[in-house]
Amino acid sequence: MAGAALRGGPGPLPLLLLCAAAGSLVGAQVTSETTQVPENSAVDIYCTAYKPSMSSPRIEWKFQKGTSLVLLYYGNELTEPYKNRVQFSSTKIHFSTVTREDTGKYICEVVEGSSQISKSEVNLIVQVPPSKPVAHVPTSATIGSKAVLRCTETDGSPPPTFRWYRDTMLMPSDPKTSLTFRNSSYTLDSTTGELTFEPVSSFDTGDYYCEASNNVGSPQKSDVVHMEANEVNVGGIVAAVVVLLMVLALIAFGIWFAYSRGFFSSEFRAAHPSLGLAPLCAGAAFPAPP
Repeated sequence: MAGAALRGGPGPLPLLLLCAAAGSLVGAQVTSETTQVPENSAVDIYCTAYKPSMSSPRIEWKFQKGTSLVLLYYGNELTEPYKNRVQFSSTKIHFSTVTREDTGKYICEVVEGSSQISKSEVNLIVQVPPSKPVAHVPTSATIGSKAVLRCTETDGSPPPTFRWYRDTMLMPSDPKTSLTFRNSSYTLDSTTGELTFEPVSSFDTGDYYCEASNNVGSPQKSDVVHMEANEVNVGGIVAAVVVLLMVLALIAFGIWFAYSRGFFSSEFRAAHPSLGLAPLCAGAAFPAPP
């Protein structure tokens, strides 16, 4: 819990109380479980740390999501915004309805006496079907280079796994196991949705789409994107080099012409006498001006 922000309580906790609580957590008995429920349904989250035999225990509930830690029940009362959503009893808290924002860890701490503490945790997963994923596919990839295709989806809970299709055919995780894909060299991460070609080959040209599934609702497919695997454009590279050399030659000629016409100061001409020579370009000399 170090570094987590406490919010939702009736006021700042005294430093002494925080230190005492931190010390008492050492060696605490902790139980943990996971509960999954559909979105917009009711759920009971039980505090197994509480025992009926306990004498006047102090019960606190906290909600943890990422690095954020929120006080849910403290000082014998529910905090905002849970007052109108949650019912409390010694053994559990009851949500009349849950949303995807309620996914997280619910921590029940029970203190008996001055030092005895028990703790139970429930990881609540609010089930949400995946939405339509987005396939990030380059329209053109150079043969022999690396190409990364990504599939993203942000609504599914639990997070979905991903599959890729090329020309409507399911791509196996290992291309060498398939006669259709054995000439391709790729790796497929079903958790992140990344499909990496390294290197790209001519066989990788095709129509690609991905599918997101988390066993809640129906799998969802992305739009189809065409990727074309092309050879390196050698002719274009040569043409670009020729144009660049011509531009450099024109610049050199312009400098020489300006020098020979006396557009530079005498000090500059004395410091750079070689500029008066006719520049050479591709073995040919520019004629000296009259």
